[in-house]
Amino acid sequence: MRRRAHGVKPHRAFDPRQVGELECIAWVTYYRREWPSFLRAAIGLTRHTFGLSRLSTLRGAWLVLRANQLWAPLPDNDPAGARRAMVRFYRLVTQAHGERLDPEQAAELEVEWWRAHRAHQRGGSPDDEERLIEALTALYAYVYTVPASDVRVAAEQRALAMRHSDRWVAEGRRLDSPLIEHERAALVRSYAGLLAAVHRS
Repeated sequence: MRRRAHGVKPHRAFDPRQVGELECIAWVTYYRREWPSFLRAAIGLTRHTFGLSRLSTLRGAWLVLRANQLWAPLPDNDPAGARRAMVRFYRLVTQAHGERLDPEQAAELEVEWWRAHRAHQRGGSPDDEERLIEALTALYAYVYTVPASDVRVAAEQRALAMRHSDRWVAEGRRLDSPLIEHERAALVRSYAGLLAAVHRS
């Protein structure tokens, strides 16, 4: 896989504003079950966050879509199926960039924060939010091979974005809600924090 001119691998040189915007779109379309729009956002997010080739980007975005579709139903979702799809996704990342991570472990950590978020969304206790932040921190630290303490702020901001998103869902999923902009801003801050942590390592 081609590297940037300064030698940093593409998936470690993303634009926080761009990927934060794309993830916000992905979340909005996920909760509105607008799967074609979600897939378009996932294609952009996969390309710009992980720096994959065009073909791998399409394959990766499809796997992310399938994982989310398998996870989404309540109460009869399919966590094991979602994990299998994400294993295949992380295998693409490891093959593209030569990362020394176990796709099964990465997928386990990915789906664990989905589980922690759902518990927080339905319960909302301070303990639930802390478990969500810890799950996000563990994922970031593992995938980007950085100390957990360095990505804690990124995890906190992403959890804040989810808090805005959950409130948006509860209030009716309106596209003109100001909560979408709050969600987007928190995601941008999260990715900025993650990028800073990656570059410190």
